[in-house]
Amino acid sequence: MDSAPELNMTPQETVDALDRYIIGQTDAKKAVAVALRNRWRRLQLDEDLKDEILPKNIIMIGATGIGKTEIARRISKLVNAPFVKVEASKFTEVGYVGRDVESMIRDLTDYSVNMVRQEQMERKQEAAKEMVEERLLDLLLPPLESEKDASEGKASTNPTREKFRKKLRSGVLDERMVELDVSERPSGAVMEFMPVSMNDNMDMNIRDMLSNMMPKQSKRRRVNIEDARKILQQEEVSKLIDMDEVIREALTRVEQSGIVFLDEIDKVASRRSHSHGPDVSREGVQRDLLPIVEGSTVNTKHGPVQTDHILFIAAGAFHLTKPSDMIPELQGRFPIRVELQSLSKDDFVKILTEPKNALIVQYTALMKTEGVELEFTKAAIDTIAEIACQINEDSENIGARRLHTVMEQLLEEVSFTAPDLNGQKISVTPEYIQSRLSNLLKNQDLSRYIL
Repeated sequence: MDSAPELNMTPQETVDALDRYIIGQTDAKKAVAVALRNRWRRLQLDEDLKDEILPKNIIMIGATGIGKTEIARRISKLVNAPFVKVEASKFTEVGYVGRDVESMIRDLTDYSVNMVRQEQMERKQEAAKEMVEERLLDLLLPPLESEKDASEGKASTNPTREKFRKKLRSGVLDERMVELDVSERPSGAVMEFMPVSMNDNMDMNIRDMLSNMMPKQSKRRRVNIEDARKILQQEEVSKLIDMDEVIREALTRVEQSGIVFLDEIDKVASRRSHSHGPDVSREGVQRDLLPIVEGSTVNTKHGPVQTDHILFIAAGAFHLTKPSDMIPELQGRFPIRVELQSLSKDDFVKILTEPKNALIVQYTALMKTEGVELEFTKAAIDTIAEIACQINEDSENIGARRLHTVMEQLLEEVSFTAPDLNGQKISVTPEYIQSRLSNLLKNQDLSRYIL
């Protein structure tokens, strides 16, 4: 069963799609594209061989701000597969206060259930529309008992009802007010007495159980037909969804095509010569991660999930440590290593102009909302890229995020006075950049502090 249709993108198609948003880092894009394609290839095999092929997990190595997280974030939108991003530094060794590593699989399962439920809701919209129409007509023209009995098992033949049906479909009655009972969730205040335990899953299960035990509340509301249609549509669609089927499909997707992005994996690596204090706990987190990555069964509120075929993509800057500082067993579970390259001035120019959501496009669009036309000359874009590149070399290298700090400082005055500049055109040139940033660039200490 191909439970994730979008996984059949070819590696080249995946790289091309990522290129629209992320500049450079071809090696990382290729590694991820091949890993995704291998998920699809495995699903085409016979059952006996399918279970033997394990995913080849990836470690992305590179400084902050060069595209590791962005690649993972874009992948989640490209493929119709359950995806969750977690920071490894949030986990703590069993016995310490903090999140346990199994919580990431529970989060992935919750995401999958919501995703499948949303897909089913979209498929059931048309079927629900007819029922919503009948309920709206009942609100507008409450049927008599004799009409109810006569209309059972056959379509309504009441001419007045049919006239109202036509008006309803044409939108003439959208502003007509009606009264209807709206279901409301039990107040969250009821749950406040519950002590918080250290087990996320236990807390959620107890809360869900108590919520289900509470009587469902409904409130009489007076709304127009347009709003009533939306409320009733949600109710009718929910009735048509088989949650048992949703959960079965969601668990299959998690196990066969789930993806976990483990960010900041370097924060739980420690140098062997310094294995004391906090480093002991870091190594404990690695030991806790190991069975999840190797393949184990995690209990979730929707049922047990096997992690054998979940793809794990880890990422870290590895400034103070290196992948070989991780425990050997965990290293062996991440056979693919990809080193991301530092960004050059040319890369910064491309980041400013080429992606679909390029920074220049973003700032121009933001100022347009105030009626201000912002224009960047080619020379100005080169200057901004050069400044960002130089500051990254002189101080801490924070990759493409340096462009944000430079652009914000550059356009601070325009952003502040934009409401008073309605109808004006502002041209950003090298001279304008010098006038705004010259003092900062001359003073190295100030530049390090602000830019």
